[in-house]
Amino acid sequence: MDMPSYTVTERNKVRRVYLRGSYDKEAVFAVIDATPISHVGYVIDGQPYVTPTLVWRQGERLFWHGSSASRMLRTVKTGIPVCVTATLFDGWVMARSGFHHSANYRSAMAYGTAHAVQSAAEKDAALKVMMDGLFPGRWEEIRPSTAQELKATTVVTMEIEQASAKVRTGPPVDDDEDYALPVWAGVIPAATAYGAPVDDPKLTPGIGFPGKLSSLPK
Repeated sequence: MDMPSYTVTERNKVRRVYLRGSYDKEAVFAVIDATPISHVGYVIDGQPYVTPTLVWRQGERLFWHGSSASRMLRTVKTGIPVCVTATLFDGWVMARSGFHHSANYRSAMAYGTAHAVQSAAEKDAALKVMMDGLFPGRWEEIRPSTAQELKATTVVTMEIEQASAKVRTGPPVDDDEDYALPVWAGVIPAATAYGAPVDDPKLTPGIGFPGKLSSLPK
């Protein structure tokens, strides 16, 4: 069964090149899940701010965290409207004119009201979801968070009220008369990959790289 879509409103409506837009929840989730770093937009005393931070998803809720001293977290945890944006750059689109040069990308914008995760147990559970999503099996290998560490950490959650995704793929779209020009055109793909692991200089001898992490993208 298809996953339902978000209702289209003035807040989440895709206006420019609207055919690239989607309100399908599965499309929105796919973009958010594909990149760990998103940008949180919010306003303090009329001044807009956008903060890059690690964001993870559980169902239709987004989470992010950081130091309890963070100005962004102290602000958004009080229950204010926020916009979370996730973007992946997939390559340059090289056209036969400067006007039609572009980029292939995947993006999503999610809107909602942020609130603090209150109890230490709820914080710990949310952080476990983050760790398991990024590094399968890692949570069971590392030591548990202390009460002081959880106190020093703010975890914020936001139910996605509205959202949209926008994706560009494929070759350039040139003016008809330009296709005959003797100019190379096409796509230069871009990809993100992890390099070879580098041991901590203070690593205890004999401890090898965890096999469970070998599934990370190369």
